[in-house]
Amino acid sequence: MINWNKADELREDIGVDDFGEIVEVFLQEVEEELATLTDKPVAELPASMHFLKGSALNLGFEDFAEKCRQGERAANQIEISALLSCYNASKKQFLEKYQLD
Repeated sequence: MINWNKADELREDIGVDDFGEIVEVFLQEVEEELATLTDKPVAELPASMHFLKGSALNLGFEDFAEKCRQGERAANQIEISALLSCYNASKKQFLEKYQLD
């Protein structure tokens, strides 16, 4: 679900204090984008999926990134509920490991 090596590498590179801030910005931006998905026309979904995929890969959310990659290729087949479920599970696991709120 999470590429812990990628996440640990980022945390090490930017430092523990800044890591929390980066995670906070990531979660806020991703959640804002996720909230808009049901209202977007199908033609706009690939761009949203691309943005979400890139954001997810930066923090190591591999399963979520893969679902976004699939949505980027086949926007009319995106299961938003499955995407949200994957994101929420990844987020929970991530925040628990790094003891972030």
